[in-house]
Amino acid sequence: MRLSALLPLLAAVPLVALPGTAAAAPGCFDPATPLTVEEQRLTATLPAGGPAVGPELVRLAGFDPLVAAVKRDLCAARTPHRAARVVTQAGDRLWRTAVDRAQGRRPDLGTLDRFDDRPLYWARLQLSSAIRQWTPSFGVPDRKSLLTAFDRGSRGLDDVRFPLGKTRRVMVSGFDPFQLNGPGLTISNPAGASALQLDGRVLDTPSGPAVVQAVSFPVVWGYFDDGIVEAAYGSALRDRARRPDVVLTISQGRPGRFDVERWAGAWRGGFPDNNDASVTGAVPPAAGWPQPAVQFIETTLPYARMLEVTGAYPVNFNQAFCVWPDAAHPGTGTPVCRSDAPAAGEIAASGGGGNYLSNESMFRANRVRLGLGLPSVAGGHLHTPVLGQPADPAALTDPAFEARRQAIASQVAALTSAAATTPGPVVPPRATESPRSAVNSLPATVLPD
Repeated sequence: MRLSALLPLLAAVPLVALPGTAAAAPGCFDPATPLTVEEQRLTATLPAGGPAVGPELVRLAGFDPLVAAVKRDLCAARTPHRAARVVTQAGDRLWRTAVDRAQGRRPDLGTLDRFDDRPLYWARLQLSSAIRQWTPSFGVPDRKSLLTAFDRGSRGLDDVRFPLGKTRRVMVSGFDPFQLNGPGLTISNPAGASALQLDGRVLDTPSGPAVVQAVSFPVVWGYFDDGIVEAAYGSALRDRARRPDVVLTISQGRPGRFDVERWAGAWRGGFPDNNDASVTGAVPPAAGWPQPAVQFIETTLPYARMLEVTGAYPVNFNQAFCVWPDAAHPGTGTPVCRSDAPAAGEIAASGGGGNYLSNESMFRANRVRLGLGLPSVAGGHLHTPVLGQPADPAALTDPAFEARRQAIASQVAALTSAAATTPGPVVPPRATESPRSAVNSLPATVLPD
């Protein structure tokens, strides 16, 4: 049974009571049940007023009938087994619907730009809040397992299926929108949008066709503590017959450019997550997975080929990293940032991609890759340009906003194709080798995630 193997990803999420968010049928939901900080934002409107942003994006994408149907089925469930089936199928259905809409197979769904990743995020929150506030007729359910089952499915973690044979296989991950407080409610994450565009696609590469499978990660420290990255990438890498040849974590990074990151570091800088929680310190291990005790992990992506990809944005190879000045007292003093290579005994303060969850996704995915003894599998991280928001603070979208997201997603697909190419020997270039592979700004300049 899939539920028996689920990780308790939601055990430590802070809850706050918010009346009225999930009510869908009298007697089925308890609006007094506390919700997470993320779920509370479902009632938030833009500063100028108007409808609540999250539910309106769900409506504009045509996802609201799906949400209503799941709530109705949950209210109709009369046994724990039926409830488990409802939420598991709901997660899987939401992910597949979002992917099909993003890739143009569901033109019947809504009027919102199909590249928009936000409806998936907000519909997931609508349904997680419903599961949290659901009051079944048969007594107290195993709510934690139900929430985890739904969440896994709605992020594509239960949908990673690579084919047998000699076809190249690439696994990628994106992220939810983040920095959503106040005027940030309309934020979209081009990494999440790119994941929806790539899931299940077959890309042409110089080494032949490559099948891509994608997942989307939460911007929540607690999920990473509980091993969501290892559950995604580690499970795929353990499948000897179908393991990916390339693991590529993707997130939003700096304005105006793509960055292929050379280093991931074992340190968390504490920037608040989507539940407004902050964590600082060494990246902890994930229970149940083999993981070497390392401070930095270097990319093994064929970055030279990736740097040749042209598009709307330049592509750079970022060799920067930072260490703590006193290895015996990490977290104290001013980090020392360089662009050569970490020395033995140095303690990571940040990787090239900073010290937030984007850096940690690269670190964890490649730490488990090395722990499983798979140095030949290519692994690394791609930072996309910053997408920004609609020009009008009172608008949910606009043509320029949509065009930027489409341009980024299109170039991510080209970069993924280049990453899937059979790599040659990896020799890091000198910082002065060429403008395209020059060292970028040091990690302190990278945006969180």
